[in-house]
Amino acid sequence: MLANLYLHYAFDAWMRREFPSVPFERYADDAVVHCTSLAQAEQVRDAIAVRLSECGLVLHPDKTRIVYCKQSGRHGSHEHESFDFLGYTFRPRKAKNARGQFFTSFSPAVSNTAAKAMRQQIRTWRLHRRTNWTLQQLAQAINPIVRGWINYYGRFYRSTLTTAVLQQINEYLIRWAMWRYKPMRRSPKKAAAFLARIVRSDPDLFAHWKLVAIGAG
Repeated sequence: MLANLYLHYAFDAWMRREFPSVPFERYADDAVVHCTSLAQAEQVRDAIAVRLSECGLVLHPDKTRIVYCKQSGRHGSHEHESFDFLGYTFRPRKAKNARGQFFTSFSPAVSNTAAKAMRQQIRTWRLHRRTNWTLQQLAQAINPIVRGWINYYGRFYRSTLTTAVLQQINEYLIRWAMWRYKPMRRSPKKAAAFLARIVRSDPDLFAHWKLVAIGAG
């Protein structure tokens, strides 16, 4: 709290006073400042460095960078064209407008770092080894966490969250079925078919099934 109050004095209030026309967001010690040109970005960056130095702080040498927000209608380029903020990676992405036309949008999706952390947490659950648990018990244990991930990281480009994280839960559930039921022990296809039937009969059992269900031919 004290650090946040200090940064409000050292950065927030100073930015509003010195650059009132430059919008910004700050969370803890991470900030994004929106400039309209490279010249303005360099001016603001240098001014921030001086201000923080006066307050006994320094800009992070690796994380501090000028990023070109490339999108349709903007044909320039720059060394950096993406950045991470609050668990999202902002970069040029393919999008479709209301008329069905594709264009390039500078948009957020779950970052690789956040996705990796979620996958690591999924591994710690060891779902495939909990053969003494029912599917209902597994769902009750993980749904609050998975639902939180979906609500936060699924707000933008949800398909990225699905392929980078949620699909792994299904892979562990298939392994769980193989460990629990002897007829499926050596057949991922049978285990997937078994779970696919449950998805059809109870699609709300797991929080992520509405986004990435288990299918089997």
